[in-house]
Amino acid sequence: MYRKHFGLARHPFARDLAPEDLFASAAATELEVRLRHLLDLRGIGLVTGEPGSGKTTICRKVAASLHSGLYRVLYVPLSTGNVTDMYKSIAWELGLPTERSRAALYRVIRAEVTRLCLETKVRPVLVVDEAQHLRSEVLEDLRLLTNYEMDSQNRLCLILVGQAELRRRIAMAVHEPLSQRVVVRHHVGGLTRDELAAYLVHLLRLAGTELPLFEPAALECGRPSSLMEMRTAWLLSIAA
Repeated sequence: MYRKHFGLARHPFARDLAPEDLFASAAATELEVRLRHLLDLRGIGLVTGEPGSGKTTICRKVAASLHSGLYRVLYVPLSTGNVTDMYKSIAWELGLPTERSRAALYRVIRAEVTRLCLETKVRPVLVVDEAQHLRSEVLEDLRLLTNYEMDSQNRLCLILVGQAELRRRIAMAVHEPLSQRVVVRHHVGGLTRDELAAYLVHLLRLAGTELPLFEPAALECGRPSSLMEMRTAWLLSIAA
């Protein structure tokens, strides 16, 4: 009903935002630059942000822009299982048989990563989403999975994406070996006050209207720090 009332073709704050429709905020642009630098280094990256900050969408945008003949992006959203579950998820993404033993899974994954790098000249990129849920042993095994030629080569680029809790966990003494291997760290902040108006115009235009549906006073009430807060504010305004 409200979409018809406002002349909208779709919900302006829907979660299914296409990567090319992402608002080019300063935080999003900075993360894109850092991710591309990480891809050149083929190291381990740590991307954190509050729920709704757009960190996963930004990673999707960068991944979608990569040449399919040069990169193989492996996306693993399952982060609540054990090491074997993680290895099986990675093996599925690589199109490999899911061996029963942890050691066998580790071996076939490393062999496939080596084959991709040396034979087909394709760079594997492993993106683990919601990584704040990863168990400590899984974090350690992911670090070991990136070790090649006695830790002298980087063949697998690993990007850990999660909420702010992940940043605190990586900083713990138990994860110091992993922390030392992280070459790119970035925490995605919220929109600045100056970006808020342009952000609303952008999303409303994507939804099918050029009308300024938010009054200036509404913009001055507070600066939403994330997309989730803006969605909530929108729904409350409709209910009112």
